[in-house]
Amino acid sequence: MIESVVSVAFYISTAVTLFILLLPSQYAPKRSTAQDASTDPKTTVQILVLGDIGRSPRMQYHALSIAKGGGQVEIIGYHESEVHPDISSDPRISIVALPPHPAYLQTSNKLLFLVFGPLKVLFQVACLWWSLAYRTRPVKWLLVQNPPSIPTLAVASLTCFLRQTSLIIDWHNFGYSILALKLGNGHPLVKLSKWYEKTFGRYATAHLCVTTVMASVLKKEFLLEAPILPLHDRPANHFRPILDDNVRQEFLLSLPVAASVQSLINSGALRVLVSSTSWTADEDFSLLIDALCRYSQLAATTMPELPQVLAIITGKGPQKEMYIKQIADLEKAGKLQKVTVRTAWLTTTDYAKLLASASLGVSLHTSSSGVDLPMKVVDMFGAGLPVVGWNRFEAWPELVTEGVNGRGFGSSNELVEELVDLFGDTSKLDRLRVGAQKESTRRWDDEWNPVAGKLLGLI
Repeated sequence: MIESVVSVAFYISTAVTLFILLLPSQYAPKRSTAQDASTDPKTTVQILVLGDIGRSPRMQYHALSIAKGGGQVEIIGYHESEVHPDISSDPRISIVALPPHPAYLQTSNKLLFLVFGPLKVLFQVACLWWSLAYRTRPVKWLLVQNPPSIPTLAVASLTCFLRQTSLIIDWHNFGYSILALKLGNGHPLVKLSKWYEKTFGRYATAHLCVTTVMASVLKKEFLLEAPILPLHDRPANHFRPILDDNVRQEFLLSLPVAASVQSLINSGALRVLVSSTSWTADEDFSLLIDALCRYSQLAATTMPELPQVLAIITGKGPQKEMYIKQIADLEKAGKLQKVTVRTAWLTTTDYAKLLASASLGVSLHTSSSGVDLPMKVVDMFGAGLPVVGWNRFEAWPELVTEGVNGRGFGSSNELVEELVDLFGDTSKLDRLRVGAQKESTRRWDDEWNPVAGKLLGLI
């Protein structure tokens, strides 16, 4: 009996000792001397992105602004595609790459998702915990992108508690509303996800969010007590209008995807439409395909005065191959005679030039929550590109002024009407371009400094 008690006591004491020894180190403000003052960072920040850093422009802009203000930044996330060139060259910014999850855990099947989903979460928990608690040094602030919320918010909250780090959640949307696209609003997992998001959201020191409408939801429905600061997306400095028509034409002619329509570009008989999509369920790309087919039919029959269109679609995502095949089938069937559709993956610099050189941007973002906004439209405005976009959600007017810098639509029929009206009357398109170019003067730093910069103590 005594031996059993001693054995149990030994194992418990060993476990407690290991737990204490393996606790992550805590943040402690450094006492700087006068000699260190010129080199020490004003603050230290980790930015957590449970996604591809290169496809998370807002979080990259956060890092650039923090570094510009004198802070030291680590970006933790998947390093799958090219990041902003200024991030790679800035000595105050470093990237901590998360290991990608096994490919077999990724599925679009609803039944398999219920099995593979928890396994994927467990893998992410282990990677996040190791990266936040042991691979990196403790910092003053942890800025977390949400969504995804599971398991990000739980792991981040625990890490911040143990390391004495202040947690800031940057709300781009709600994780439960995106999950509802797959499972439906009434599914138990969706309800659990909403409870989880509300619960762990309360552990943050402060909150940033992309719209004023979202801030209201966080306050009234999520009952968050910490400061909630709307921080609207604005374009970074590399998105700029190109005012010289010759420069715009020269860039379009240099694109491999435009090789088959170079003569039309030279003659001015072509309009270039650009859309950036994540090829996911919350962006119904079939809307644009249907609209382009109908536009082609009108241009080939009853409205021959309509110009031909080159539609350049950028982005990566799970539904891309499906739509590429669909487009190829439509081309073979002769339903895109007056429209050429091409997909492209461009460098950050070339994407900015494409937006500045195109005739019109299209946003298919439908918003799972109704209170978020598409970053792609912000980039288009930064390049002085007018926009038509899906406008059937509450936050749309916070971004687009109808008839001034863009127009909205709520169906493929309405999108066709907009394309015919704008491409058929260049004066209307020119007026929208003037409005978009005016919008381009509103830059990221102007929005960020008095909100996030002040919160982090950099302003």
